[in-house]
Amino acid sequence: MQQPDHDHHAPSEPHPNQFALLGQRRFAPFFWTQFCGAANDNLFKFAFTVMVTYQLSVGWLPPAMAGLVIGALFILPFLLFSATSGQLTDKWDKTRMFRLVKNLEIAIMAIAAWGFITANVPVLLGCVFLMGLHSTLFGPVKFAYLPQVLNDRELTGGNGMVEMGTFVAILLGNVAGGLLVAVPEVGHTQVAVVCVALALVGRLCAQFIPHAPATDPGLVINWNPFTETWRNLQLARQQPVVFRSLLGISWMWFFGAVFLAQFPSFAKEVLHGDEHVASLLLVIFSIGIGVGALLCEVFSRRQVEIGLVPLGAIGMSVFAIDLYFAAHALPPSDLMGVGTFFAQSVHWRVMWDLGMLALSAGIYSVPMYALIQMRSQPTHRARIIAANNILNALFMIASSVLAGALLAAGASIPQVFLLTGIANALVAFYVFLLVPEYLLRFVAWVITHFVYRFRVRGAEHIPAHGAAVLVCNHVSFVDAILMMAASPRPIHFVMDHRIFQTPVLGWLFKLAKTIPIAPQKEDAATYEAAFARAAQVLREGDLLAIFPEGSITADGQLQPFKPGILKILEQARADGLEVSVVPMALTNLWGSYFSRIEVRGGRNVAMVQPLRRGLFNAVGLEVGDAVPAAQVTPEGLRTRVAALLAR
Repeated sequence: MQQPDHDHHAPSEPHPNQFALLGQRRFAPFFWTQFCGAANDNLFKFAFTVMVTYQLSVGWLPPAMAGLVIGALFILPFLLFSATSGQLTDKWDKTRMFRLVKNLEIAIMAIAAWGFITANVPVLLGCVFLMGLHSTLFGPVKFAYLPQVLNDRELTGGNGMVEMGTFVAILLGNVAGGLLVAVPEVGHTQVAVVCVALALVGRLCAQFIPHAPATDPGLVINWNPFTETWRNLQLARQQPVVFRSLLGISWMWFFGAVFLAQFPSFAKEVLHGDEHVASLLLVIFSIGIGVGALLCEVFSRRQVEIGLVPLGAIGMSVFAIDLYFAAHALPPSDLMGVGTFFAQSVHWRVMWDLGMLALSAGIYSVPMYALIQMRSQPTHRARIIAANNILNALFMIASSVLAGALLAAGASIPQVFLLTGIANALVAFYVFLLVPEYLLRFVAWVITHFVYRFRVRGAEHIPAHGAAVLVCNHVSFVDAILMMAASPRPIHFVMDHRIFQTPVLGWLFKLAKTIPIAPQKEDAATYEAAFARAAQVLREGDLLAIFPEGSITADGQLQPFKPGILKILEQARADGLEVSVVPMALTNLWGSYFSRIEVRGGRNVAMVQPLRRGLFNAVGLEVGDAVPAAQVTPEGLRTRVAALLAR
């Protein structure tokens, strides 16, 4: 697996928390540059949308369609120019790209200012397209810059900060746009002045971004957007987990676009609120996504934790479906302001659902962005992110078309939200079956947060890239799940074939493509197949985990280690690999529900007394220094694991 490159800006120790990044030059100027850009985009778009929805009567642009048309025009450049943008970002210094994009923004906003002052709708529609071009150029450089200056354990926090900043900027931009444009007589002029001012501040911030060298300076630009778009998508497909994460993020944008595009109409026609109520909905939505994004680092123990993705997906569906029930039968009334809207408790559930739906979307998206950055090749990273932007654009256009078709067919806006929530549940279920890593990490995340209090020491000894063998004591039926939770990378486990007969856990281990092994005398074919598969895992540069005791302990004591590890290392050496071995020890698991502490019919069995030690009992994983293959013996490894248990 290819890991991110890190330049001299990346520290060896992670920051105390994600907010500390705002005090560092490698992050702060970049953060404020993208913050100003996102605020300006949304101030401009929302002011324009409110203008054509509430203030102007434009015969060829009815209010119900204005949001969709503006959204589609903004997205079109992502389809046309993302491929070129990705190439430029890989070829040029990132700082050069930042400054170029900000110069372009100043020019666009100068034209838009004239459009607002003269209330010229065609000019403003043209500026929507140009601001889409600005965002198209900015997207790849924004996400390719982060893994170049942050280390792996900072990526989730850094992405969380960017996501939070983006949505706070969206929130402020939308609120400011809605408020400024609504001021009688001078509203349009105010919007014009603020748009130009924000562009200038963003350019000033970009001046302080440190140099981030080109990752592929020799790249020859292919200016044909169609052939290059196809090439980018093929490039992304070479790494299935990355490509499926791109699809997952694109689905989130499909989902979010349905809600964002309908807010003005939803506020006016369903909730009977004025433009300030539409702004309030955007406030709630933006705060929700920002909080969800920030919670990712708290929930993930400073690693890229894709187990949060199913948690986010469940929340997105639950609250989208409940939003239908909260909003579909509201009584008719006159247009009301924010005060009147707040005073009616029937609206609180609508606001709660919107906020939690957005929080869930934040939790869903941040780990996937971080995973794409971490597992993409550095030389191709911006082009992979360009492929992501192309897919996002396609999904958002599909979202606009489908939402428009449903509304034209007579569906109400709450019904559109309901169908979107149901579709999200179906898509999520399909994706998690397709990429079981998400589901397995979710199970690991739930167990280590709600069943056990799980502490890992020495996680830095788990190799960040390349093949390695992890060896651990075998105490319970959930040992593999706990080890999985401690590693930012997928682990392939070799486990006793009998464990696959365990209800639920057996299904999960099959889903994880765990390698079954049986004693040679009992089943020679399974025994040989296990070693062949283990050798393939190491050849592919992945992590392999074995439990050298051979079975789960029946008395809580560390059993003798079997010599299978030597056969694995011997085969690796024959394949030209020098693979290190990392000893691990699971502590305090003996006596828990999943350990074989109960005696039934003279046999030690597990999982017969639920809540045997209650909930949240402390367990741990101790990780030791890697041992070179040449120094490995079963007895020596057992001694190291025993020492970790005694720590």
